[in-house]
Amino acid sequence: MTTTIGASPLGHHVQANGLEIYYEEYGGGEPLLLLHGGTLSSRSWQAHAPAFAQHFRVIAPDSRGHGRTRNPTDELSYRLMADDLAAFVQALGLNKPLLCGFSDGAQIAMEFGMHYPDLAKALVVCGASYIFSEQCSNVFKGWGIEGPGVLDIAKMQTNIPGLFELWQTEHTSLGGPDYWQTLLRAISAMWWTPLNYSAADFEKITSHTLILLGDRDEFTRVEEAVEMYRLIQHAELAIFPNANHGEAVFGASGVSPHFMSTVLDFLLRQVAQST
Repeated sequence: MTTTIGASPLGHHVQANGLEIYYEEYGGGEPLLLLHGGTLSSRSWQAHAPAFAQHFRVIAPDSRGHGRTRNPTDELSYRLMADDLAAFVQALGLNKPLLCGFSDGAQIAMEFGMHYPDLAKALVVCGASYIFSEQCSNVFKGWGIEGPGVLDIAKMQTNIPGLFELWQTEHTSLGGPDYWQTLLRAISAMWWTPLNYSAADFEKITSHTLILLGDRDEFTRVEEAVEMYRLIQHAELAIFPNANHGEAVFGASGVSPHFMSTVLDFLLRQVAQST
C-alpha cells in the first residue's frame, strides 16, 4: 500500500476478484466511485476530485489492466470489469455507493446496474453506447485500430499523437514502455465485440441513472442516448451542446464546468432523497 498526505490522494491496493486493485481516495462522506475511460487510469479524474471531495468520499480505482492494476489473464470484457467492481465494492465494505463512469467506465457502470442492481445508489453514465456502429468502427480505424487485436502503430503515432504518448507512459508500471500494446490488443477485442443489449437488459437497471452525452460524440449518436434514457425506468438525460466524447467531461482545460454542475446536482439529489 502507498500513502501520501496533504492535498494528494491516498493510494491503496485491495484484493478483489483475483486482482490487486489500485485506487485513490479523497474526501469523506457518501462513497462515490469514479470509473475512468478505456486506456486511461484513475489519474484522469484528479482534476475533478477536489470538487467532488467537498461532498463525497471519492474513490477512483484503476480498472483491470490499466494504471497500477494488473490483469492476470490479459482478457477484458465489460461484464468481467463489472464483476471486478462488485468485488471491489464488497472488499471495501461500501454501502450502496454512487457510480460515475466515463466512456468504458460508463459501460462498466451500465453492466454493473444490469447485473448488480442492488449494489449502487445511483449511476452517472457519460459517453456510453449500446450498439457497435459503423461510426465507432470508423473512429477506431482512423486511430489505427484496424480490428480486434490489429494495430497500425505508425498510423496511431501520426493520427492520434496525444493518445499515443499517453498510452506509452500511463501503464508502464504494469509491464514497461511496451505494455500499452498488450492493453490495446486486449481492449480492441472488447471494443469490437457487439454489445447486443436488449430492452430487457436496460429494464434490469433500477438505480436512478443520469445518461450524459456530448452532442458531437464521435462514438454515440444523440438518438442512442435518448433511447437508453427511455429504456431505463429511473433515468434523466443531459445532452451537452458543442461537446465531443472527451469534451463532455474534460472540457477545454481538464474539467468541464457544465459536467461538474450537472453531475453534482444529480448526485446530491440522490443522496438527499435516500436520507
